[in-house]
Amino acid sequence: MPQTNFVIWCNDDFRPEHESQLQLLSQGVGQHKLLRFDRNDEVSIAALKTADIAYGSPDPNAVVESDTLRWVHLNSAGYTPFDNDRIKQALIAHQIVLTNSSAVYSEPCAQHVLAMMLGLARQLPSANENQLQYQAWPMLELRAASHLLEGQCVVLLGYGAIGRRLIELLSPFKLKLIAVRKHISGEEEVTVVETSRVNECLPLADHLVNILPANEETRNFLSDAHLRLLKPGAIVYNIGRGTTIDQTALSNALHEGRIAAAYLDVTDPEPLPPDHTLWTTPNCFITPHTGGGHHNEKQRQLRHFLDNLRRFENGEPLLNRVI
Repeated sequence: MPQTNFVIWCNDDFRPEHESQLQLLSQGVGQHKLLRFDRNDEVSIAALKTADIAYGSPDPNAVVESDTLRWVHLNSAGYTPFDNDRIKQALIAHQIVLTNSSAVYSEPCAQHVLAMMLGLARQLPSANENQLQYQAWPMLELRAASHLLEGQCVVLLGYGAIGRRLIELLSPFKLKLIAVRKHISGEEEVTVVETSRVNECLPLADHLVNILPANEETRNFLSDAHLRLLKPGAIVYNIGRGTTIDQTALSNALHEGRIAAAYLDVTDPEPLPPDHTLWTTPNCFITPHTGGGHHNEKQRQLRHFLDNLRRFENGEPLLNRVI
């Protein structure tokens, strides 16, 4: 008979305003034993080595040292601490399944990129700057600088959950869509090229959307050489991780007018220091890693985990499986 009672280790962050979500978790795990911790410390790491399931953001080294863990579910879309060969091989050797919460964050992140794309096309940042600083009436200038998305080209670096949802949101605007990914499955709904051919796509891009995860292969992936392939009117968006772009090269490209603008929801480091050059780089628009945020974020995290827990109980395929 399949095991019906599990020990679930959890270090998901529950602030005072999340009391109802904590109750949702406690009720949702049912007969399973729930071990709650606020952080990764000696006590929580010791407990992790006795659990069957880990939910939250466990220490990857402690995970692979466990003889009991069968499944780890991350409360984030990113899984950088687990994204290296040593940890991945250890997870496979220990038969530990790893899932993430990309289903929770694909919608808000995709909407966030679309909002900035439309905002820049319709000159909303410029109009807002005028309101705050000048109180003038540059109607003719802003109308002339405004664009329609129709017929433009969007190149996406990455084709995960966020990229796929963004493509769905962009489809009514009649854009040309190209995705760049490491491995092509043949089931993609847009034109896809392998990463080795990225240089062929960059000169076509009116909008370059970076959704790459952070790992050693993607560090400074969008390099100075890549940025120099973009057309002067191109706009760069980063909703992935700050380490995937050479930020010095990006700042130089903006200062020199080689690209039109950049929108960054992620930077390196985070928080971005107040004296960092990106804050004052012309046509660089920054949001403080808010792309995945939404008012019921915690509730959606929990419901995603509990949905997967039901699947795990019944031996069904898990959602957002990474390994």
